[in-house]
Amino acid sequence: MNKKKVVLAYSGGLDTSYCVKYLSEERGLEIHSVLVNTGGFSQKELDEVEKRAYAMGVTSHKTIEETSNYYSSVIKYLIFGNVLKNSTYPLSVSAERVSQAMAIAKYAKTLNPEYIAHGSTGAGNDQVRFDMIFQTYLPDAEIITPIRDMRLSREEEIAYLQSKGVDMDFSKSAYSINKGLWGTSVGGKETLSSKGYLPEEAWPTQVTKTVEEDLELGFVKGELKSINGKEFTHSFEAIQALEKIAAPFGIGRDIHVGDTIIGIKGRVGFEASAAILTIKAHQALEKHILTKWQIYWKDQVAAFYGNWLHEGQFMDPVMRDLESMMESSQKFVTGKAFFKLLPYRYQLIGIESEHDLMSAKFGNYGEMNNAWTGDDVKGFAKIFGNQSAIYHQVNQEND
Repeated sequence: MNKKKVVLAYSGGLDTSYCVKYLSEERGLEIHSVLVNTGGFSQKELDEVEKRAYAMGVTSHKTIEETSNYYSSVIKYLIFGNVLKNSTYPLSVSAERVSQAMAIAKYAKTLNPEYIAHGSTGAGNDQVRFDMIFQTYLPDAEIITPIRDMRLSREEEIAYLQSKGVDMDFSKSAYSINKGLWGTSVGGKETLSSKGYLPEEAWPTQVTKTVEEDLELGFVKGELKSINGKEFTHSFEAIQALEKIAAPFGIGRDIHVGDTIIGIKGRVGFEASAAILTIKAHQALEKHILTKWQIYWKDQVAAFYGNWLHEGQFMDPVMRDLESMMESSQKFVTGKAFFKLLPYRYQLIGIESEHDLMSAKFGNYGEMNNAWTGDDVKGFAKIFGNQSAIYHQVNQEND
C-alpha cells in the first residue's frame, strides 16, 4: 500500500528532527523535507542539513535557494518604506518566515501531498505565518504540527529521539540563533523578561573592529547598488557585503519589544547592521529628495505594510497596492549617503544627490532667501493663517 505524503518544512534542528521521526514512525507517512535558504546558510551547512535529513529517514529532500527572490519580493519594499517595527526592529525573522512559507507551499503543490507540516510551537508568531500561507496555497492538504499539537517540551523531544537511536548533538545552547539576509535574531534567558541585555558572547558577530572607517552607500531608485564605489549587480549581494563590513563594529545590535500575533508581548535580540545602515541611508536620501507629503503618506503606508507583513498577511492583495505606491515614490531616490563607522555606533555624515531639494539656488535655511521677497512671505503668512485668525476673532468671547 502506498504511503500518504507529507511535505515538511525542515531546518535540521531539534523540532524538525522530531517531526521526521514522529511523522514517519508514528504516522507512517512518506516524508519530503524542504529547506528554504534566505541568506542564512553557507553551502557547507546546506550540505550537512541534507545529509542529516536522509539519515533521519526522509524519502526526498529539497533545498530551495530563495535569497534573490526574498530580496526582490519582500526586502526591497521594507527598504522603500524604511520599515522598523516600533522604530527599532527591521522585521528580520518576520519577513524571512513569510518568504520561506511561500516557497515551501509552492514546492509542495508540485508533489500534491495529503499533508504539509512544520515544527512551530504554540507560543510564537511562526505558527500563524506558516498556517495561513499553507492553507491558502494547499487548501486540500491537512496541516500537521506535532510540537504544537502535543505541547511537547524540549526534554520530551530529546527523550523521544534518543529512544529512536537518533545520533545528534542534544546539548542545549544558551541562545537561539536565526540568521538570514536581513539580520540575525538572538533569544536567551535575558530576553524572556522585561529587563536584561544580551552579554557580549551571545552576539553572533564579535566586535573586532576598533578603528573608525568611512562608508559610502550608493542608491539607484531606492535600491542599494554600491558600497565605497564598488557596484553590485544584485542588491542582495550589496546587503551581504555591507553586513561583513559593519557587523564587526557591533553596529545594528538591539533588543526589540513588540506585540505578537497571538496577543502576548515578546522580546528578542537582533543583530542587523546592514539592515539598519541601509534603512538609515535610504531614509536620509528621502528626507532630501521627496516632498513633505510624499514622506508623510509613504510613512503611513509603510507602517501598515510592515505590521501586516509581520502578522503573516503578505498575500493580502492590498500589499501589492501598497508596494505600487512605494515603488512610485522611488523614482528620484538616487544618490549617496556617507557614514563614519565606530565601535557600537555610527555617524550619518550626510548625502549627495542631483535630486536634492535642499538647493542653495532657492535659499539657505535660516540665512538667506533667493527665490522670494519679504513682502511675498508677509502676504503668504496672512493668507495661510487666515482661517485660524477668523475663527479666533469670531469666538474671542468664548476663548
